[in-house]
Amino acid sequence: MNKPVNPDAFDARAAAAMFERYRRPDSPKPAIWNDTLELLLAHRSHRNYLDAPLPTGALEIIAAAAQSASTSSNLQVWSLVAVEDEARKNRLADLAGGQQHIRDCKLLLIWLCDLARLENLAKEKGRDAAALPYLEIFMTGVVDAALAAQSAVVALESIGLGCCFIGAMRNKPEEVAKELDLPPGAFAVFGMTVGVPDPAANAGVKPRLGQAAVLHREQYQRGDAQREAIETLDSVFKDFQREQKLPEQGWIRQVLSRVRGVDAMSGRDRLREALKALGFELR
Repeated sequence: MNKPVNPDAFDARAAAAMFERYRRPDSPKPAIWNDTLELLLAHRSHRNYLDAPLPTGALEIIAAAAQSASTSSNLQVWSLVAVEDEARKNRLADLAGGQQHIRDCKLLLIWLCDLARLENLAKEKGRDAAALPYLEIFMTGVVDAALAAQSAVVALESIGLGCCFIGAMRNKPEEVAKELDLPPGAFAVFGMTVGVPDPAANAGVKPRLGQAAVLHREQYQRGDAQREAIETLDSVFKDFQREQKLPEQGWIRQVLSRVRGVDAMSGRDRLREALKALGFELR
């Protein structure tokens, strides 16, 4: 069991981790703390990796951690494709908008919503699987893949690795499916680059909205507290962007630019059409 051995030291570490995550003077002051919490709050995206191999057995322990995540009704309607071949990573990078860290990482993980396994099982056993074409089961697969991936992140970070989620795997779903030879009923929900982080790269802890914006007690809370959390994040996010040598546009401008219209969706506006082509009826 993960227990703190020095409460005073952990109090200081907890306060520092909380402040780094929120960058607010009123950041929560937790009464409990341990190494697992510290690992979780220190999460950041890594896009720069050393040219170093992953530890022996890393992929298998990452997969085991992923499979230890919750799965709805134990359906396990997700799968994982591990890509290490340089040529294949380069082709997938091209499909995902040319992101360099996909080319540079030692391991690219593609997380799938996978209904094909149950479809084939039902056929083999002569059983009906009439619920599989419904939106609910597709959503189950997407949620299961996300839960599994987050458990994998905790595992890989605990052994000194870093990662970055790749939503752009949804830019060209049919092409990605072809590259991975996916069966009908399997869909790449997102990718994840994995490697040994380059310590020379300044990957900072990205500040999040204050809890007043996301933590609602009993019922959804609207009003000044949420607006204040948004405005404060917008300000501290500019500090973060400056530190990371990124354009100082703030959080509000950045997120609203991503939802401004179809032109900002990088081809994902046709996702329903692509899913139907990949064998998902979404009734």
